[in-house]
Amino acid sequence: MRLLLAVAVLVLAFVAYTEAQEDTVEGRITKFGHQVTEMGSNLLERGKEVLERARNSEVATASKQFFQSGWEKLRETWADLTQ
Repeated sequence: MRLLLAVAVLVLAFVAYTEAQEDTVEGRITKFGHQVTEMGSNLLERGKEVLERARNSEVATASKQFFQSGWEKLRETWADLTQ
């Protein structure tokens, strides 16, 4: 009788332990999903900041102006040649 009672208690303890583990695993997966989402958002924000700084940098602005002025000169030259 004592052995049967001890086995029943051990089975109940094992069931409770496995249910607690399943909740923990589910919680860990959910937490991991939130962390991945947050990391992706942070990466996106940093990428936008880097692109904005590159777009507004002195080198980028000077290069853009150089190519725009060269394009305008080319258009003017082409217009003069076709008339």
